Amino acid sequence: MSVFVFRNNTIERFFGKEYSFSGYNDISIIPEDAESYVWWYQIPIKYDLAVLAEEIRGYVRNLNFVLQQVDRKKTFVILTIDMFYVVPFTDDDYRVQEAVSDYNRTLYEIEASNSNVKVIDITEFTREYSAEELFDWKFYFISQMGMNPKLHKEFKAWFERKSEGIALKRKKCLVLDLDNTLWGGILGEEGVEGIQIGGDYPGKAFLYFQEALLQLSRSGVILAVCSKNNERDVIEVWEKNPYIILRKDAFVAYRINWNDKATNIKELATELNIGLDSFVFVDDNPTERELVKQILPMVSVPDFPEQPYELPSFFKHLVEDYFKVYSITNEDRQKTEQYKANVARVQLQNSFDDFDKYVKSLDIQISIEQADEFNIQRIAQMTQKTNQFNLTTKRYTDADIRSFIGKGWKIWCISVADKFGDNGITGTMMIAGDEIDTFLLSCRILGKGIEVAFAKKVCAMLAESGVDLLKAKYIPTTKNAQVKDFYEKCGFTCQLENEDGSKEYSMNLRSSDLKVKDIYRITVK
Repeated sequence: MSVFVFRNNTIERFFGKEYSFSGYNDISIIPEDAESYVWWYQIPIKYDLAVLAEEIRGYVRNLNFVLQQVDRKKTFVILTIDMFYVVPFTDDDYRVQEAVSDYNRTLYEIEASNSNVKVIDITEFTREYSAEELFDWKFYFISQMGMNPKLHKEFKAWFERKSEGIALKRKKCLVLDLDNTLWGGILGEEGVEGIQIGGDYPGKAFLYFQEALLQLSRSGVILAVCSKNNERDVIEVWEKNPYIILRKDAFVAYRINWNDKATNIKELATELNIGLDSFVFVDDNPTERELVKQILPMVSVPDFPEQPYELPSFFKHLVEDYFKVYSITNEDRQKTEQYKANVARVQLQNSFDDFDKYVKSLDIQISIEQADEFNIQRIAQMTQKTNQFNLTTKRYTDADIRSFIGKGWKIWCISVADKFGDNGITGTMMIAGDEIDTFLLSCRILGKGIEVAFAKKVCAMLAESGVDLLKAKYIPTTKNAQVKDFYEKCGFTCQLENEDGSKEYSMNLRSSDLKVKDIYRITVK
């Protein structure tokens, strides 16, 4: 069993095959083998509003009972309720509204005191439809469906996006065109002061769009520019136009030239060291969008609105489709500066001909600490997002991490800082018994030997704690080929290589060289 859903209506069509369901308003069976749970109660159709209000309040009692029974290490998703079919007889009868308000408010209070509980606001979905679209008497009488099953595809897509948000999945980089995208008009024709930004429409629409994008970047999405323009002209706009909000320092990298945009985006991916499937490309020109779609199918390319007044709605869907997560970590908020610093590191490296001297010049400080309530969310986020330097590519939620800790797993995370800035938590090792279950690092700290230093230091700590033999696995994916020989570099011996490319390793910690180069400053907390 994968996910178990508590419900009071017929809702099977709204979920996939991996879901199983309670009886109507039935909390007598709480399966322990479920990986996670969903609570979705809807307002029943009743005309006695006093009875209806009391029933809604009773849902809280049932919910609290269930939460006391389930494993708190397992994710429990709760959907709020919405009043899309209630028939009041007077304008001053607020009993049901108050019950709904109290119920939904209580859900957030429950979430605040239960780390495994995640509340999803159902109105984010229902507000897109009229009451007539949301409810159909035919299906209610035939199958007791509280929501119109004709919306099942739309709901599935929406709920999947919300689930990915809870799992902390989202795209990493938004690549933006300039002309008629971030401002109105063509810079090469209109000049610095002639482009439309701020003031009256349509300039105001582009100003709003830039304001929204700035806030998106502060949530951890990195912004880049890909524009066919003269770089000198764009720099002048960034420096001189008083209405521009997204100036040069808002972007981690840019390609402003006359090359084709697919090539430019590939260069940006290389420079930023992130996969192309983490990119979203926004451009007003349908020809440019189609080029990128054809050459780089892994890049997401949404349709751009035809009219500037549609930009706020476009931004809303941009966030919901690609960039929304359930919560934002401190590392997310620092993402732009972290990637800028990484570009500076690459530039510095190019000036050195000796690797160790280059690394020593960075003054790298590595902090290793055990998983706890302050870093679990970030660790889970990394398992969901990290693809390239990930030896097994296993995906875990924060509830999973808590469960592993309860089972006695040794879980460490690594924070890295240098003279250019603090990268925050950028890697983790999870050891189940005598085997490495997960070893991953963010791509932005690679290329400086930190990965080997981290591995050897953890192995040394395991040896000190009495572990003699450590096992590990490499499980190949389409994206992690770069780490297929990583364990060999750390001193592990390959015991078995399977036909699918996976490898099994072991290391005798007592006889292995676990010394770390002194070009790193390592602190264990």
